Amino acid sequence: MGTPVNIIVGSQVWLEDPDEAWVDGEVTGIKGADVTVATTNGKTVVASLASIYPKDTEAPPAGVDDMTKLAYLHEPGVLHNLACRYSLNEIYTYTGNILIAVNPFQRLPHLYDVHMMEQYKGATFGELSPHLFAIADSCYRAMINEHGSQSILVSGESGAGKTETTKMLMRYLAFMGGRSGTEGRTVEQQVLESNPVLEAFGNAKTVKNNNSSRFGKFVEIQFDKYGKISGAAVRTYLLERSRVCQVSDPERNYHCFYMLCSAPPEDVKRFKVGDPRSFHYLNQTSCYEVANVDDAREYLETRNAMDIVGISQEEQDAIFRVVAAILHLGNINFSKGKEIDSSRLRDEKSINHLKTVAELLMCDEKLLEDSLCQRVIVTPDGNITKPLDPDSALQSRDALAKTVYSRLFDWIVDKINNSIGQDPDAISIIGVLDIYGFESFKVNRF
Repeated sequence: MGTPVNIIVGSQVWLEDPDEAWVDGEVTGIKGADVTVATTNGKTVVASLASIYPKDTEAPPAGVDDMTKLAYLHEPGVLHNLACRYSLNEIYTYTGNILIAVNPFQRLPHLYDVHMMEQYKGATFGELSPHLFAIADSCYRAMINEHGSQSILVSGESGAGKTETTKMLMRYLAFMGGRSGTEGRTVEQQVLESNPVLEAFGNAKTVKNNNSSRFGKFVEIQFDKYGKISGAAVRTYLLERSRVCQVSDPERNYHCFYMLCSAPPEDVKRFKVGDPRSFHYLNQTSCYEVANVDDAREYLETRNAMDIVGISQEEQDAIFRVVAAILHLGNINFSKGKEIDSSRLRDEKSINHLKTVAELLMCDEKLLEDSLCQRVIVTPDGNITKPLDPDSALQSRDALAKTVYSRLFDWIVDKINNSIGQDPDAISIIGVLDIYGFESFKVNRF
C-alpha cells in the first residue's frame, strides 16, 4: 500500500512496472481512487491511489549515503537510491547503523586493502563513506570502550555476498586485534584460513551463486584485556546433507569433490578418482566447472589452508580418502537377490566400487556390503536382520554417504576449533553470524 500522503495533479510518484519493477512519473489526473500517471518511459498508466508512492524530488541525483535522510523510506525510494549509488560504484549505503551492501560481482581489491583499513581505524561512525570496515571498527571500539561482547549479523538472499562480507569483517578484526611481530601460525591467521577450508567442504555452485554457503556459520572471535585476539571458535549448523546425493542442473555438488578430481596426478591415482563425469553423485547435472575457478589450484590452496589451521598431512590424506570413498559409494548399484525382497551387488563394476570404498575407508568389505543390503532391527529379545530390496538398498547407500559426509564436515570444524584454541580467560568476544541464504523460485524443492 502506498505511503499516506496528499497526492495531487502534478505530484511526482512511483508506481510498479512489469519490466522495470518501479517507474517514476507525474500525476496528470485523479478520478476517485484511480490516478493517471505519465511515466518517464513514455507511457500513460492508470493505477489505484493505494498502489502509488510519492517521489522524493529533493533527493540528490547521486543518492544519499544514509537512507534515513530520504523524505520517504519506501521500497521504490530505497531501491532507486541504491541504484543511483551503485551506478557510481558505491556499493555500500547506511540505514542508520545498518549497512546495506549491493554485490558488485567483481573483485574490488582497493576497497579492502590495508590502506583502506587504516582510514577506518578509529574513525567516528558516519565520518567516512559507508563501508563494512566502519561497522567492524564501531563494533571493536564498543567492545573496548564498553567492555562488552558484540555481534554482527550478516543476512541476505543467496548470492548477495554474505560469505565474502563475513570474510572481510574477519580480516578487519584480525587487523585490529592481531599481534604484530608474532612468529609462526597466529590465531588470526588460523581464523582467516579456516574460511577456504570450510568453503571447500560446505560451499557449492547453485543457480544464483557460484560459491553458495550450504551451511550457517557463527564465528566467535575472542579478545584479551588489551584488545588482542586470544582465541576463536567456529559454530556451524544446517549443513545441506541432501546435496551429497542429489544435485540438479545447473548446480554442482560440494567443491571438494571437483577439487579432488582435478588434483595432481599422484593424488588422483592414490585416491582412485578421475573424471567427475564417471561418478553418479556428480554426473546428475551437466555442470562440472565454474567460470573463472580453477579446481586444481583450489585443491592446492585448500591443502595449504589446512596446513595453516593445523590439519596434518596424514589427516588431510584421511579427509580426502573419505571424499573419494563417498564418490565410489555412489557408483554402487543393486539388483534383486535370491530371497524375496533382498538385494545384491548388481555387477562387477559395483563389486569393484565396493572394494574401493572398503579400501579407502579401511573397513571390512563384507560388513560394508551387509550394511548396505540389510538392516538390523533391535528388539528386547535380540537383533533381527532384515534384507533390503534394491530400492531400499539404494536409499541405504545414500543415507550412509550423507551421514559420512556430515560427520566429516563436523570433524573438520572440530579440528579447526581445537587447533585455533579457545581462550577461557577471554574478556569479551565479537561474533559474526553468516546466515544461510535462500533462493526463491516459482517452485521451491529439496
